[in-house]
Amino acid sequence: MAQGTETPAGPPDSPSPGATGSAAYLRRRTLRRGSAGWLLLTGLGVAYVVSGDFSGWNIGLSKGGFGGLAVAMVLMGVMYACLVFALAELSAILPTAGGGYGFARRALGTWGGFLTGTAILIEYILAPAAISLFIGDYVESLGLFGLTSGWPVYLACFAIFIGIHLWGVGEALRFSLVVTAIAVAALLIFAVGAFTEFDAGRLNDIPADPSAFGSNSWLPYGLLGIWAAFPFGMWFFLGVEGVPLAAEEAKDPVRSMSKALAISLAVLVFLALITFVSATGAQGANAIKEAGNPLVVALQGTGEPTALSRFVNYAGLAGLVASFFSLIFAGSRQLFALSRAGYLPRFLSLTNRRKSPYLGLLIPGVIGFTLAAWSGNGGRMLNVAVFGATISYALMALSHIVLRRREPDLPRPYRTPGGARTSGVAFVLACSALVATFLVDRDAAFIALGVYAVALAYFAFYSRHRLVAAAPEEEFAALAAAEAELKRD
Repeated sequence: MAQGTETPAGPPDSPSPGATGSAAYLRRRTLRRGSAGWLLLTGLGVAYVVSGDFSGWNIGLSKGGFGGLAVAMVLMGVMYACLVFALAELSAILPTAGGGYGFARRALGTWGGFLTGTAILIEYILAPAAISLFIGDYVESLGLFGLTSGWPVYLACFAIFIGIHLWGVGEALRFSLVVTAIAVAALLIFAVGAFTEFDAGRLNDIPADPSAFGSNSWLPYGLLGIWAAFPFGMWFFLGVEGVPLAAEEAKDPVRSMSKALAISLAVLVFLALITFVSATGAQGANAIKEAGNPLVVALQGTGEPTALSRFVNYAGLAGLVASFFSLIFAGSRQLFALSRAGYLPRFLSLTNRRKSPYLGLLIPGVIGFTLAAWSGNGGRMLNVAVFGATISYALMALSHIVLRRREPDLPRPYRTPGGARTSGVAFVLACSALVATFLVDRDAAFIALGVYAVALAYFAFYSRHRLVAAAPEEEFAALAAAEAELKRD
């Protein structure tokens, strides 16, 4: 048994030690296996991200201009590509719902696992809350049902979409795929329309700041502007790393996971390029840099709405729904895995008759709805989510490096091209992005650190002494420890 873990003991959720108790414990915490093939997983990967193409990224123009955001987008794209290749290898080694937490648990121990899992939870609980606010704004701006943005809209978002997830993972991912396909089609149609108005001279129409070091027409805010634009370059890819969270419910996870990660990233890179260039060139970087709905502004400017701009406006709502829906899935699976292993209260990992972690869906939903209704600051919540994401990226990349060096003979059905060098690039860029979050929103960064501190105190003083040895990620780590001990002997 791994040091610092225990077999659950005591009714009702902590059965007595032994094989029978462990089996009973896990039986009440089982997901529906084989529910998602590579197509649904690819749709999930795109769904996590697609709302970022409709809005948010353009604020990076106000930090770095077209050139600064372009460089930031390329560098962040490289970071995600390297990270995705590393995660494909890690998820083939350990295809469980733990995702990044499970990888870090094996490589970095219980503290590393908890640090990674908590960072992922910060991202996947805060982001849906923020997106529910954006959905409310869209509903109000489109005049749907005569509703105004407020708590009834946020409540409807969480209630309806959590309800679909409670129905079953297969049904949920199919719904997500359909909505995502609509959003992707709309982005392609938008790009065709925007390119008809494209003018390369508009890309660099933000006046250069003479006080900024290295400023010019392409880098109006200087070289530092590139760094400040990192978090917004991430918006074109933020969330794709969550695909491995579905590994335990996937068909043939070893093959389907690597395929889904590669295809979804390729789709996202293509969408990022055409959206960024066409939107900026249609009306100019200065016109859309602070727009809440940059694609609509790119099509109609300050003029009257057109048929195409109305269509894109409605499609933007579909993109938000796709990301909201998929992020709820990701948060529930990360919470499920941490709870099943005892890092968080164990009752949170109980599943219903349809094998959905109902409390892992409902409780984050309550938290997200409360934050949305109380705060009303979607931008701040997303910045907190980005801070958590960058921490998790650095720790997941580090996990890949450690496992490659410490356990070179570990069976790897899929191997990352470039090995530890690839994940090393991801690690360096993730650390750079983490520092850049302080340049964008220092308050959000400190809020995330405060949440982190509370979670770490809970782990240090309570849950690390009550870990569940029968959980897949803990068994995997215990096996590694036993093998290492045998080699020493």
